[in-house]
Amino acid sequence: MSVSALVGIDCVGRDNVFIKDYIQKNRKRLRKRKSLIIFLSIISILGLTTATYAWFTVNTFAGVQDFELNISTGEDLRVSMDNHGSDISKYTHILTNDMINSYLRKNYNKELKDIVLDPVTSNNGKSFTYQNRAAAKPNDTDSFFEFECYFIATKDMHVHLTTEEGVDEDGKKINGTKVSSSSPAPQNDVVKANRISFDAAGSSGSAKTYEPNKGRAVTGLSTFDLPSGTMSYGDSNNLFSLDRLTPRKVTVRLWLEGEDPECVNRIQGSNLSVRLAFVGIKNGSNVPG
Repeated sequence: MSVSALVGIDCVGRDNVFIKDYIQKNRKRLRKRKSLIIFLSIISILGLTTATYAWFTVNTFAGVQDFELNISTGEDLRVSMDNHGSDISKYTHILTNDMINSYLRKNYNKELKDIVLDPVTSNNGKSFTYQNRAAAKPNDTDSFFEFECYFIATKDMHVHLTTEEGVDEDGKKINGTKVSSSSPAPQNDVVKANRISFDAAGSSGSAKTYEPNKGRAVTGLSTFDLPSGTMSYGDSNNLFSLDRLTPRKVTVRLWLEGEDPECVNRIQGSNLSVRLAFVGIKNGSNVPG
């Protein structure tokens, strides 16, 4: 945001002497007037900044530093960036930055380090617009982040997001869901302004949407948060269901919600790290596995 003023005087011929004399006699009054204009301009800029409720007013944006997707518990649930049909041996328990970067290079000719989040808004977790209501495209210059992956299970189950830690089949510890920022305060408030949606193929209505540090609703999109203590599995954090050995495509989208009161200038230039952990819950059960 900048304010500039240009004043030009084109003096030619014999009028030069008259104009120069006039400027010298009135220099003090003009200097006072110029100071007043500059002072009022600064007050106007500060007023616009402090009155901002949401949306960035200048654009240095926020970047995605890390994005990791884990299967938290058991051998029954797996994931891949590609559809391998029912051959579960080709699916894994984790999607790493390298796997996501490979997807981005193939489909968008960029990597995670090139992703820059610009505030957008959505009422369904699937389609997005900027503040001026122009449509936003995924992984575009200054937009929102999106990728596709495929989940598969060895039995019918519901898939939930979880904060609980788990272990894989090799006994390796798997961390739970966490959204964080290594940026200093107040930039690290970026963790309060983001949303992550899970759009399972064949689902109707809005995508299930995770809002870390959930506040009051600011759009028509329904969101959920995860507990800081013991996990409880129910409809709120039930993302989608799987049929035995039938892969299901899920589109994951990460964005900064422009209507969120935390989506203001102080979080610009920040970075965001996302770790998502999933568990499979048998139908009619509240226990992973």
